Amino acid sequence: MNGKRDGPRTHDIPLTRAAVLAAALEIIDDRGVDQLSMRRLGEALGRDPMAIYRHTSNKAAVLDGVVEVVLEHLTVDTSDPDWCHQLRLIARDFRHTALAHPKAVPLLVTRPLATPLGLRPIGTLRPVEHILRLLIDAEFSGADALHIYRALFGFLYGHVLTELQELVERPEESTDLLRLGLHRLPIGEFPLLRGLASDLTTYDGAAELEHGLDILLTGLTTTLSPPCAES
Repeated sequence: MNGKRDGPRTHDIPLTRAAVLAAALEIIDDRGVDQLSMRRLGEALGRDPMAIYRHTSNKAAVLDGVVEVVLEHLTVDTSDPDWCHQLRLIARDFRHTALAHPKAVPLLVTRPLATPLGLRPIGTLRPVEHILRLLIDAEFSGADALHIYRALFGFLYGHVLTELQELVERPEESTDLLRLGLHRLPIGEFPLLRGLASDLTTYDGAAELEHGLDILLTGLTTTLSPPCAES
């Protein structure tokens, strides 16, 4: 043996839970959630898959951990006196995070809902706790704060799923109707969808988010107190 190495070996890096989750997120970003397996994770880390079980109990725990890693980017300033402004910032952060990891969005939306509250990783609960603190400090009752949190994230989950869906079927076509494939729909049954072809193809995710927040926050400030701060 001459001792030469072609390059750094992955298994020279200490195997930790953080390393496992980072590798799992990289696989999901590249190939999608369905392509994540313990075998593939072991290959990415340069380790026997059985070694991974010392840091995470099973694949379900890996998926929960990936959600935790992604949601770490969601920051909440509980000291902001304008709760409406802070919820807008949280919504924009969530959208930005989702667009940075589009193939992980199904996990962000469905994984927390499929896991009992007390069994979720601590990191996934911190944003919830901080948002509730923000709202309760703004003099909402605990029940109303929870209602606002659920309304906000129900909207955000739907928004990111809508923004990431493929609408355009044939981008090379000359008209919006053809690009979307809406010409196949019977005119008599779907006149509104066909007529909105141009609006559908010019979808602006950032603008739609702000418009949706306007509607949501206006509704909340109409039915709950206190109102948003005057801008």
